[in-house]
Amino acid sequence: MELPRILHVDAGRSWRGGQRQVFLLATGLRDLGYRTLIVAPTGSPLIRRAERAGLPTYRLTLRGEWDIGSARELRAVAGEWKADIVHAHDARAHSIARLALLGKRKTRLIVTRRVAFTPKQVRIKYRHGIDAFIAISNAVKAVMVKAGVPADRIDVVYSGLPAPVVKRPRNWRRERGWPPTTIVCGIVGAMTQEKGLDLVGGIARRLPGEVFRRTRLVLLGGKGKGGTSVSGVEGFDAGFVEEIHDAMAGLDVLWHPAKSEGLGTSVIDAMALGVPPIAFSVGGLPEVIEDGKSGLLVPAGDVQAFMRGASELITNDGLRARLGEGAKVRAREFSDKRMIERTAEVYHRVIAG
Repeated sequence: MELPRILHVDAGRSWRGGQRQVFLLATGLRDLGYRTLIVAPTGSPLIRRAERAGLPTYRLTLRGEWDIGSARELRAVAGEWKADIVHAHDARAHSIARLALLGKRKTRLIVTRRVAFTPKQVRIKYRHGIDAFIAISNAVKAVMVKAGVPADRIDVVYSGLPAPVVKRPRNWRRERGWPPTTIVCGIVGAMTQEKGLDLVGGIARRLPGEVFRRTRLVLLGGKGKGGTSVSGVEGFDAGFVEEIHDAMAGLDVLWHPAKSEGLGTSVIDAMALGVPPIAFSVGGLPEVIEDGKSGLLVPAGDVQAFMRGASELITNDGLRARLGEGAKVRAREFSDKRMIERTAEVYHRVIAG
């Protein structure tokens, strides 16, 4: 059977979890014999990494959500490349790809939804012209269904990651001159409000005296500004780190105070490294973290409960070790191989009509 030709579209201009998933999917499909093309903005990290990996790419502006010029160009590219499926990986790519494929029913359109926010313009963007939706968690699917997207058009395919490769684990205590008794807590990912960065100070400030003195914070992501203090807790703002697994391997605990989360690939990364997470029970995180077995979950927005859980992880060496081992086992359920296979199943079902 001839494999379908897949054109991936992603409008992101930074390197976040979504772009990483597009890259892993495209390279995995390529290795299985699929012909794949990645369409992304000029200069985006996704384009650069794809080209280094030998993947075919096409640079497109993809500026506004209804960028007619980009839609016309994408239509031409899809036709010339003979794409069987256009797979849009974010909201902007979704709108532009839908415009591009108006009237081209031989080319199927699949849209991935990665966020647990209520989708907008459902009647215009979600009711017609899409052959299938992929939600990265049941939580994302539930929000889509509540907004009016038919459940039978949504497949849940969990984001997946390869086993992390650690070349040289960072020893944050030694690097920063912190005492050996300190516990290094890390925050990983985009440093945005939705990731709960504004709550970190409130959590740190509430830590009991001895716990407060033992805690150190390392921020991995964003621009970075070096040595810092968060509500009196000493820390280090490392910014974007290329060897992220080396950096994460040096953490004792992962703090993930996100207010909304489609699934949480940074959490899965930490878990795979044996770093136990504590997180608010929002979005797809309860589908990843088994409370008390592979990490700790606390009620959404409850800063006091987060502080209590964080304190327990900081002071209880046995609990950290037990949850760290459980986290390693749980993380194996979210492999890139499984994600690629499940996505390919959706492709073939859509092609078969």
